[in-house]
Amino acid sequence: MMSSIRVRFLAQRLVLRTVPLAVLLAAALLGARASTRWLALFVSAAAGALVFAHPSLGLVGLVLAALVLRMEVGTGTEVALNPATLTVPALLVVWLFRMVRQRSVRLAPSRTNRPLLLFLLAGLLSLLIGTAYWDPAVPRSSNFTLVQLAQWAMFAFAAIAFWLTGNLVQDLTWLRRLTFFFLALAGGLALLLVTPSSRALVGHVTTRAVDIAPFWMLLAAMAGGQLLHNQRISWGGRLFLVATLVAVALYAFYLQREVVSNWVGVGAAVGVLVWLRWPRLRWPVILLVAVLAVSGVLSSAIYKFAGGADEWVESGGSRLVLIGRVLEVTMRNPITGLGPAAYRRYAGMEPLFYRGAYWVAPQINSHNNYVDLFSHVGLLGLALFGWFAVELALLGLRLRRRFTEGFAAGYVNGALAAGAGSLALMLFADWILPFVYNIGFPGFQASLLVWLFLGGLVALENMPGSEVAA
Repeated sequence: MMSSIRVRFLAQRLVLRTVPLAVLLAAALLGARASTRWLALFVSAAAGALVFAHPSLGLVGLVLAALVLRMEVGTGTEVALNPATLTVPALLVVWLFRMVRQRSVRLAPSRTNRPLLLFLLAGLLSLLIGTAYWDPAVPRSSNFTLVQLAQWAMFAFAAIAFWLTGNLVQDLTWLRRLTFFFLALAGGLALLLVTPSSRALVGHVTTRAVDIAPFWMLLAAMAGGQLLHNQRISWGGRLFLVATLVAVALYAFYLQREVVSNWVGVGAAVGVLVWLRWPRLRWPVILLVAVLAVSGVLSSAIYKFAGGADEWVESGGSRLVLIGRVLEVTMRNPITGLGPAAYRRYAGMEPLFYRGAYWVAPQINSHNNYVDLFSHVGLLGLALFGWFAVELALLGLRLRRRFTEGFAAGYVNGALAAGAGSLALMLFADWILPFVYNIGFPGFQASLLVWLFLGGLVALENMPGSEVAA
């Protein structure tokens, strides 16, 4: 007993003497070679040590990096990375280290794991088959394999973000902290962005994530979930959530209404929240929508709100032409697709015509996530992604019956709304699994957060009911 106390005392003395020396040494080195890179390296090392001690803190850091760390790291290709993207594999290492230390290397049990794992394997299979059967007439640069691996890595990083929350968050306290940190930071940024006097200043420090649809959809879903389904929030908290939702509505339906994805994603998320909160309104709403749709009033109103004929000519019709070209080239191998990111090369081999315009060497994006996935990974990968989406929805519905009040109820309903909003957004662009040549890794910072909070459903699934009730 005395020997163990003595060893502990000596260890503490060693730490107390070593830490100040290490800090002084680091200060001397950084002072002699002062640069942003060295400072970032020092901060990253300190943050890494803290995350190893408390892995759940890494998820909070990921939210912070995705929203306000405006930096890019070149790769020698057309693809640039950012701190949020690089944080994902770093947290994966922490997670693996933790599992090895606990002698339990496994995923938290969930029916969503199998389809997501198979989807990633399907992406690798598509890459191999697409490379093996590449058309020699289609030019392929020397570093194009790296670009394809970057596209597959985006799929993998999305899945890892999903699993990180489901496996690192093991109690309701940390899930609550993560959620409220996101709501506080994202809600505060939303309020500043819709205020004319602060909009320009905020734009200089935030990442591209806050400018695009998944951010606003996720914020509406998680804030609305807590506001409508968590009766235990204080009045101050409710006032902040209401202000946040007003800011989201102002941004999506007024300031940026020309971007259809903004108000479609927010509208889908809020619609699901209302559907889940007030069951008695479902049939009257369905009847009203059916009447408006049959009479043509609904389609006419949406058409005019979206910009009418001018917007259709500029964006809608051209997207159908792009989608048609991508579908055409992908029919070379519809089962496993052309391989990640490959359709840009194939689709640019012939000129493209649209309303008198002649595009000699088109750089094509389908602007539709489902079409992108079909071309990247074929019908096989698209079916596996659909299987994952169904399993995730069923998980949310099971948890909704299990958790009927408090924070957990708000989280589950918010995550269900975010999932529905994500599926709607995928119709309008590669918002949820971005194409490296279009939205890419800069926009992936927003969709990364969507995957992160969807993974919270797996965390809730594996928490004891008694803990959540307490």
